Amino acid sequence: TGRSGGSAGGRWRGSAPLTPRGWPSTFPLMPSQRDSLDRLWKRCAGLPGGTWLFSRAFGLAVPYSATIGSRVVALEPGYCKTLLRDRRGLRNHLASIHAVALVNLGEMTSGLAMTMALTADVRGIVTTIGADYLKKARGTLTAEARVTVPPLGPEPQNTRVETIISDAAGDVVCRVFTIWRLARS
Repeated sequence: TGRSGGSAGGRWRGSAPLTPRGWPSTFPLMPSQRDSLDRLWKRCAGLPGGTWLFSRAFGLAVPYSATIGSRVVALEPGYCKTLLRDRRGLRNHLASIHAVALVNLGEMTSGLAMTMALTADVRGIVTTIGADYLKKARGTLTAEARVTVPPLGPEPQNTRVETIISDAAGDVVCRVFTIWRLARS
């Protein structure tokens, strides 16, 4: 790995001491997750099969989210839209899409919208998640999340994001809410 020493007090070969997080204090700034996602989206979205390609690449980076097989179809700062095909592997005993698959879809969609809304000096993590199930979820579903990041001071702040999941008829089948804890890096 290029690192000698085994703890936060270790050193990268020929470089500065490590910070408590394990990175050299002189380590150059990495591109933000937002910038990386935005670049990948812009590269893929205009290509034939590009949304499928982006969704697969995202699934490699975040393997749990890939388990439901959703597809990102729109992504911009503060907004994400995803699709989920109904298939046997997602079904419950009621012949509808399982509640946990809906929560997974909602959290992933809100996460992409939030990541695209954050500036490089802000980080966020989900601290609470919940859902209101309004109708049996069947057929292809569409999930949409919109995020507005509030002004942040020196203290962490909680922000609620709602993802609306609708069926092909436009009926809302589920509302997933996530509470994001936002803080300056």
